[in-house]
Amino acid sequence: MSITANHQPEVVVIGGGQAGLAIGYFLARRGLDFTILEAAGEPAAVWRGRWDSLRLFTSARYGSLPGMPFPGEPDRYPTKDEVANYLTEYARRFELPLEFGSRVLAVRASDDGYLVELDDRSVEADHVVVATGPYQMPFVPPIAEGLGPEVTKLHSTAYRSPREIREGRVLVVGGGNTGYQIAEELSASRETHISIGTAQKPLPQRILGRDLFWYLDKTGLIRKTKDTRIGKRLRKNEDTLIGHRPRTLERRGVVFHPRAVDASGSTVTFSDDSKLDVDTVIWATGFRLDHSWVDLPAFDEAGDVIHERGMTTSPGLYFIGLPWQHTRGSSLLGFVKEDAEYLAQQIAARRREHAPAPDAMKTRTA
Repeated sequence: MSITANHQPEVVVIGGGQAGLAIGYFLARRGLDFTILEAAGEPAAVWRGRWDSLRLFTSARYGSLPGMPFPGEPDRYPTKDEVANYLTEYARRFELPLEFGSRVLAVRASDDGYLVELDDRSVEADHVVVATGPYQMPFVPPIAEGLGPEVTKLHSTAYRSPREIREGRVLVVGGGNTGYQIAEELSASRETHISIGTAQKPLPQRILGRDLFWYLDKTGLIRKTKDTRIGKRLRKNEDTLIGHRPRTLERRGVVFHPRAVDASGSTVTFSDDSKLDVDTVIWATGFRLDHSWVDLPAFDEAGDVIHERGMTTSPGLYFIGLPWQHTRGSSLLGFVKEDAEYLAQQIAARRREHAPAPDAMKTRTA
């Protein structure tokens, strides 16, 4: 279903990734008229664009959206292409109304709700759900500007495989799961170094034959809310390596360095004043949220969303898929469904509250 001059949906969902599809499932079950606007030109484009060897750090058992189990052996760790295919089939099976190539430029208040502005049109809606996820703006530290043209430099989002990396010494900057996975893969064919500013706590991917998330699920830790005592402790220490250990990289010949603090030409300087000449730098330095296009009073001075489990202070404006939106699982493929169902309930309830009274409807149609 596409938006036309004669069709203005009740709900506009911005973003067709896992969060947008999950809430779309629950909106459809409640009979709401909605559309999902996706900037990319194809389903699951973000997943298809990630590096070739990427696998989930959660097993297939914990990679499902509502209503459709992830196919195959539940204890395996799916590839990025399997995830992309799953999301594509999910949208097809439930006939979710995705509009591709629909990049949203702004969301503003209108007389009756919200105005969603795109390149070629504007859409009015009573409810807007921002489902653009936590991986919006690739972050590269300012020191990257000091690297000369002789150095190949790319963010992890542009990395695909060792075949596309030139011969020579490679430095991976960033000690999260992405940095470790890329460094491990490159170490088989390149002299590989890794720079880590803050060491993350390593956790095993499997314990006594079971996936780590089996324990998080069965103990309820994955559902502890951010405001509980345990939730606050988990949030403070949420940067963890799952299935990776420094010792493993060291055995593969990867050389460790502390935080990279400066770069000039082909030389990178670290916090212990040591230096390294490099041929390629891969910035596995994460992402930043960018909601600058949402022109509404829903943010604090730092630009963070002011919300209660995705419900903002602007009635009818919602967010889904934010890190720790409600629990540790809020931004994860297999756990976003809980926030999705909750927000769909809130949207349906608000719709009923604002529905015209029967007498008013009779007067209007008389």
